[in-house]
Amino acid sequence: MTTSPNFVPGLQLSGLFFLDVIKPILASRFVNLRYSAALIGSGSEVLGFDTEMSSDHHWGPRVMLFLSGDDHKHYSQSINETLRNELPPRFLGYSTNFTQPNPADNNTQLLQDVDDGPINHRVDILTIRGFIQDYLNFDITQTITPADWLTFPEQKLQTIIGGEVYHDGIGLQEIRDRFEYYPHEMWLYLLASGWNRIGQEEHLMGRAGLAGDEIGSALIGARLVRDIIRLCFLMEKRYAPYAKWLGTAFNNLKCGLDLSPVLRNALQADAWQQREKYLAEAYEYIAAMHNRLGITEPLPDKVSNFFGRPFQVINAVGGFADAILGCISDPVVKEIADRKLIGNIDQISDNTDITSDADFRLTLRTLYE
Repeated sequence: MTTSPNFVPGLQLSGLFFLDVIKPILASRFVNLRYSAALIGSGSEVLGFDTEMSSDHHWGPRVMLFLSGDDHKHYSQSINETLRNELPPRFLGYSTNFTQPNPADNNTQLLQDVDDGPINHRVDILTIRGFIQDYLNFDITQTITPADWLTFPEQKLQTIIGGEVYHDGIGLQEIRDRFEYYPHEMWLYLLASGWNRIGQEEHLMGRAGLAGDEIGSALIGARLVRDIIRLCFLMEKRYAPYAKWLGTAFNNLKCGLDLSPVLRNALQADAWQQREKYLAEAYEYIAAMHNRLGITEPLPDKVSNFFGRPFQVINAVGGFADAILGCISDPVVKEIADRKLIGNIDQISDNTDITSDADFRLTLRTLYE
């Protein structure tokens, strides 16, 4: 009976798998082959958030090999067959053999023990251009435009620059560097859009509560917490991951230690007045964060009543959003901002299909063109 191995985080497992097993095979069988090896793209292990539970699906000793277009055409099939026949059936206690993709379960693959080959491995043999095209629906031979930046989901940008590159013989890191973070004026537009979202709803949480709708108030409060969190990622110039890991990654931000308990109290509040108290504390904190950025003149960092109504707000729309917009000089970004501050794909929608299926991206680009 096979015993469960001690858990090894996926990035470490795949790195050792490449160095100890795959690299020697390639050096022996494909002398002088130029390639890059990495683990990027989808998977909790790419973010460094995988746990033992993660190993129950779509996880294991796996590596992505990137070849040039010509080498991929000439060698991908023979590399695949060589690995099928020469990979060991287990590595560090984990099977190197995977089940076939299950179309009924998002093509998930599971570890499947075998005694010998051929191994149905997950050493993906790709081209850099093909991977980016498939993952983002973007051709890396082209310039990244503002409409492109606004339709790249942050979770995908994070997993392109995240993970690890184990060997780089054909310039994978150079491509990753192109996606390192938003250009400055694109960043300003997104900051303004984030403040705009808060300004559009900050007064509604209390209004719903005062009207006796605590469920509606709590829902709006939760939306505001999410908007605050995403704005914090922007202010610290970090891409935000998808919902499962948003709170975990937020705790790793510089502001996370201070803000996490405040936002948790806002989410756990039983009444709108208590909820407002903690949201107001959070508003003042992020207002001070904005002022420390130094991108605008210092703005008021204390809450006040909403046009005489008894709801505490930070006046996000008229103050922060407009002040940031005044710093934008790029004509293309200004034209986008002058329409409406709808922000990027993540600020428009949290629909899983919209943010994960790259086929939607070209349609979404028309919002900005």
